[in-house]
Amino acid sequence: MQIRRVAIDTHPENTAFLLREGNGYSPEQFQALRKIEIGNGSVSILATLAIVDDNCLLEPGQIGLGEQAFRRLGLPEGSEVTFRQAPVPPSLELVRRKIDGDTLDDAAIAAIIRDIAAYRYSPMEIGAFLVACAGFMTTQETLALTRAMADAGRRMQWPAELVVDKHCIGGIPGNRTSMIVVPIIAAHGLTMPKTSSRAITSPSGTADTMEVLAAVDLPEDRLVEVVRQEHAVLAWGGRVNLSPADDVLISVERPLRIDTFEQMVASILSKKLAAGSTHLVVDIPVGPSAKVRSRREAIRLRKLFEYVGTKLGLVLDVVFTDGSQPIGRGIGPVLEARDVMAVLRGDPDAPQDLRDRSLLLAGHVLEFDPALEGGQGYARACELLESGAALAAMERLIDAQGRRATTLQPGEHRHEVRSHQFGTITAIDCHLIARIARLAGAPMDKGAGIDLLRKVGDTVRPEDVLYRIHAHSDTGLHYARDLAEGDSGYTITP
Repeated sequence: MQIRRVAIDTHPENTAFLLREGNGYSPEQFQALRKIEIGNGSVSILATLAIVDDNCLLEPGQIGLGEQAFRRLGLPEGSEVTFRQAPVPPSLELVRRKIDGDTLDDAAIAAIIRDIAAYRYSPMEIGAFLVACAGFMTTQETLALTRAMADAGRRMQWPAELVVDKHCIGGIPGNRTSMIVVPIIAAHGLTMPKTSSRAITSPSGTADTMEVLAAVDLPEDRLVEVVRQEHAVLAWGGRVNLSPADDVLISVERPLRIDTFEQMVASILSKKLAAGSTHLVVDIPVGPSAKVRSRREAIRLRKLFEYVGTKLGLVLDVVFTDGSQPIGRGIGPVLEARDVMAVLRGDPDAPQDLRDRSLLLAGHVLEFDPALEGGQGYARACELLESGAALAAMERLIDAQGRRATTLQPGEHRHEVRSHQFGTITAIDCHLIARIARLAGAPMDKGAGIDLLRKVGDTVRPEDVLYRIHAHSDTGLHYARDLAEGDSGYTITP
């Protein structure tokens, strides 16, 4: 059979397409080959098979590969391949043991993760593993899972002995501190190769927001060159195959809303290990609508981070921050990029909370530098931001990664959500605000999102605007407006 590239995004799965008729197979045989192995003897992938009845998509003698499968197989279009029914992974028996309540050793977890990274599991089988782990995992199993996930893909290495990073566990809209911390650290001269995920359930990730300004889908050689030249990068990690099992697991975790501390720690630390980090600041926002709701939970999560990180040779500094409300004003890629650049430029109307949070975290990262006196990290961060050195570093980084030729704008369809009473804003529901921004179209629609005009502590009157929803389509605006009008996400106390 000859490969034909089919321009269908089947992320994260590999999908192959085959004509129902014309290839000498019966429909019964197609059904038996639900999961197939495709290759040419030297390289191969496993893919889910989809049957095609449209002769315009494929011709007899061709096997179609979706975008993910075509890229992962790595053969030119038209190459000759064979396929066969994929064997059942032996590690599935280990998953059954976990379902029965067994504690798995390091070798068992490594075998499962290798098969997941190779796309040998169906989403249902991955879900079974995740649910079993969510029921109970020991700290040793969490350590083994982290190590196995880091080992399953590419591990980057850097010439610098000190390679720093910073990561927030998420859940707080607008918390785009990395895009301010990274240029501050780069201006200081430390190496900070910041690879980030795209948003899955949030209105924007660091990669989505940085993409408003510059290219983030960088091949490995270019990413390495940017770090060599600028000491840093703000790129999408998916392109360089860092902890690929994590991306597969996340694609199943999110619809099931599985987000245990153990899986969170394994996900974050495996990516940092794979990226070559030696020192890491972890930001844990704590608040009533954040991922971590209490200080007691935060301490338990910190201890798990410290245990696993120390065992794997990472130096960790875990910071608790305020997770009671969104950070900054903009929620969504374009609006968040606007806030980031306003802070870096020192604009008078730049969001103060975003500036303060970024300086706090940058100060913690700079404390890793043995050349700085203890306790001087925060002062050095302020100096680099206020002098314009961080802005200059960001502009160089944007140019090095590939500056976007056109300036993206907030969505032209707008709706203002207003207060219905006198009072003081006492709470903002981060989860609900994020949902509204996503319904408007963020992050896929870069200009969609929310402009927050009032924050906790502000006094409002009836008809005062709380926030403005932006969308590029009437449909997106309609969905977001309906949810916001039912519940604005703001608690106003008379």
